Amino acid sequence: MTRPVLVFDSGIGGLSVLRHVRAQQAELDLVYVADHAGFSYSDWAEPDLVGHVVELMGRLIETHDPRAVVIACNTASTLVLPALREQFRVPFVGTVPAIKPAARETRSGLVSVLATPGTVKRDYTFELIRQFAPDIAITLVGARGLSHLAERVLAGETVPEDAIRAEIAPAFVERDGVRTDTVVLACTHYPFLQDAFERIAPWPVTWIDPAPAIARRLSTLIMDAPEGEGATRYFSTRPPTAFPATFDAAGRWEEA
Repeated sequence: MTRPVLVFDSGIGGLSVLRHVRAQQAELDLVYVADHAGFSYSDWAEPDLVGHVVELMGRLIETHDPRAVVIACNTASTLVLPALREQFRVPFVGTVPAIKPAARETRSGLVSVLATPGTVKRDYTFELIRQFAPDIAITLVGARGLSHLAERVLAGETVPEDAIRAEIAPAFVERDGVRTDTVVLACTHYPFLQDAFERIAPWPVTWIDPAPAIARRLSTLIMDAPEGEGATRYFSTRPPTAFPATFDAAGRWEEA
């Protein structure tokens, strides 16, 4: 394995980013790390989360010597990226709410950001709104249980659609005769539930997944890097008993 790209998330949601990275650059060697021991990051106090991720990332960089790191987690990216970039020389690609493309996409002027509670309260998120969507009505939805439901679905469990419906319902707003027409998937777990979202949504909307754009950004950072073998290794700080049942790749977890 050549120097890999490290893809990091608090759980297995970042696999939604990894699959786009793999689709765009089949030759890359990849290391995926899920911090299951720390899941979910929305439950952490901010200073503790910064310290935890910086310390863990230091160990991962020392172990894997990555050519670049993708933080495939909105909650971590909106808080910890500055500290990571200050501490380490490796290039970092973050994952932040796709508010700019949502503002371009909407026709009704009603956009919802479906995220974790940690992401919707970040100053970073509010700055994105001020910068890219000052004239758009943004509804921030901090879904408390949706990432947990996605983890269960990816583990092969059957999750009641009523539970998913309750989590996404606040994202659908009717105001002065117009409706939400664009929903930002601001947690990397959520694209794995998009089929369910589309089935149970009260009306059709455009769902914006930032993963393809993240993969393109990574490509620009490492375009001159040597090709690898196309290998992928999967690590977790607390490996689950099974590899995600619905992920379209064979694999196994190793201890991070």
